[in-house]
Amino acid sequence: MDALPPCPECNSEYTYEDVSLYVCPECAHEWSAEAPAEEAGSGEKVYRDSAGNVLEDGDTVTVIKDLKLKGSGGVVKIGTKVKNIRLVDGDHDIDCKIDGFGAMSLKSEFVKKG
Repeated sequence: MDALPPCPECNSEYTYEDVSLYVCPECAHEWSAEAPAEEAGSGEKVYRDSAGNVLEDGDTVTVIKDLKLKGSGGVVKIGTKVKNIRLVDGDHDIDCKIDGFGAMSLKSEFVKKG
C-alpha cells in the first residue's frame, strides 16, 4: 500500500483519500492528489483559488468571505468581483485594484475564479 502524504496545512499523518482528493481529518483541509506533481514538474508555483482552480494573471475572481481591511476599518464584502488580478510571490499572492478601495493584496484562498 502506498503511503499517503501528510497534510500540507497541519502536517498530520492521518490523511485519507476520497475519490481524487486527499483529506485531513484533523484540520479538514482538502487538496488535489495531482497538485504536487504539477507544481514539481513545471518549476513554477501554481496558484489556486479556494476551489482548486488554477489562477493566472488577468483572471477575474470573486471574494468568497467578508474581508476586514487593516488600517481603514472597511470591509470587502462577499461576492465582490475583482478584475485583472496579478499573481505575486508572498503571503498575499494576488495584487489587484478593487473599486471603492484601491490597490490591495489578497490571499488566493479567499477567492474563487469566475
